[in-house]
Amino acid sequence: MNFFVEGIQGSGKSTLVKTLAGLLPEHIVFQEGDVSPVELAWCAYVDREKYGRLLEKYAPIRQEIEERSVCEEGHVIIPYTRILTDLPGFHKDLEQYEIYNGRTGLEEFKQIVLSRYKRWDGQDGIFECSLFQNTIEDMILFRCMKDEEILDFYKEVKDSLEGKIYRIIYLETRDFEGNLNAIRKERSDDAGNEMWFPLMMGYFNDSPYARETGESGEEALLAHFKHRQELELRICREIFGDRSKIQVSRKWDAETLQL
Repeated sequence: MNFFVEGIQGSGKSTLVKTLAGLLPEHIVFQEGDVSPVELAWCAYVDREKYGRLLEKYAPIRQEIEERSVCEEGHVIIPYTRILTDLPGFHKDLEQYEIYNGRTGLEEFKQIVLSRYKRWDGQDGIFECSLFQNTIEDMILFRCMKDEEILDFYKEVKDSLEGKIYRIIYLETRDFEGNLNAIRKERSDDAGNEMWFPLMMGYFNDSPYARETGESGEEALLAHFKHRQELELRICREIFGDRSKIQVSRKWDAETLQL
């Protein structure tokens, strides 16, 4: 059995992943930034020619890049956020080779996502936000796709997962503002300076969706999260059906958790 842990930002996905890892120690845990068989968040995805040029450009850390990179179907995956370096511009440079945030054409994006789900061998894993979050944020905020278009895509995702044994555990947020405040506090430094929220606001405010709709700011971000959750719950219920288990965010414990 594989578990996809999903929910909007601040719903407690990381806590649930840690709990599942404790209950299922034989499972492999995949979080954002890891080289995952099904998801590419915080990883550069380049062809071999580009990979060679990057190795030359960043020769002082070539060995670490090579040790962490994984070859896949003519491409190389570089988990660049896992590489600690003070080389100027390294992380910003590698960020441009992620597949999300409209950086790839829609058909190429779909092909990459669907083919990786299909090739996945279905080994026992616990996956944090590897099914919905990054793909749906890309489709809403950077491609301005309609809900029905996204639902149609997830029908293809389900087809690509045919034969795999998995369950989606979705953490449903009931208090959006409270969850947002909680994550803002959790992701602040020791002096209380917020680290995550300014980046999240910039990500939202600078998106094509925000520019097209004229929406920006904290209230617009909360409205986006509410919309995204409604859509993700529809996908769970209408497409994945009994493969989905919906838990109320921050209202569960290891004894009541339904696996």
